[in-house]
Amino acid sequence: MQDKNISQVVISRLPRYFRYLGDLKDEGMERISSGELSKRMNVTASQIRQDFNHFGGFGQQGYGYNVNYLYEEIGKILGLDKRHNLIIIGAGNLGQALANYMNFEKRGFFVKGIFDRKESLIGTDIRGMKVMHTDDIEEFIKNNNIDIAVLTLPKQGATEICKTLVNCDISGIWNFAHVDLDVPDRINVENVHLSDSLMKLSFKIHENEN
Repeated sequence: MQDKNISQVVISRLPRYFRYLGDLKDEGMERISSGELSKRMNVTASQIRQDFNHFGGFGQQGYGYNVNYLYEEIGKILGLDKRHNLIIIGAGNLGQALANYMNFEKRGFFVKGIFDRKESLIGTDIRGMKVMHTDDIEEFIKNNNIDIAVLTLPKQGATEICKTLVNCDISGIWNFAHVDLDVPDRINVENVHLSDSLMKLSFKIHENEN
């Protein structure tokens, strides 16, 4: 059973475990020990065992982990056994790239609509979907069981749209806009600030050069 007090650091490692286990499944591997998984992932075996113990352990001592079972259980913990309907707000280059990313559907994430406020983009076709005006977001969310909104807008636009999403009681926001959103606690936000990641990389490069 999942411990409600699990740290965000442990949770942040779960997608990586899930990805590696998916690769092992594709290779046809049925069982793997924490030691073997450790070598592949460059994470200590004790860390792997500690992480998994937060969720019940999943394995038997001396027997290892059943790859398929572990993959499915971690998927359930991550909520990937459920369908998630999402919309993309911002039909520029990044929004279009995300809309065309096929692996979302493999993980249970389905793009149901794309929105923008630029007249030049309204009505254009992206992967079989017509770009709609942002004025139609609220009605679309209510009528299509949308639980996630992806923001690929400039800073000011994202702040304005966020108010609409709060009014719609959206469950989650995947935020690529370079702004920290002010939302109620009931709404989950995952920020992806691309420039921040690039600056972190720059720091590491600079650190290694000194």
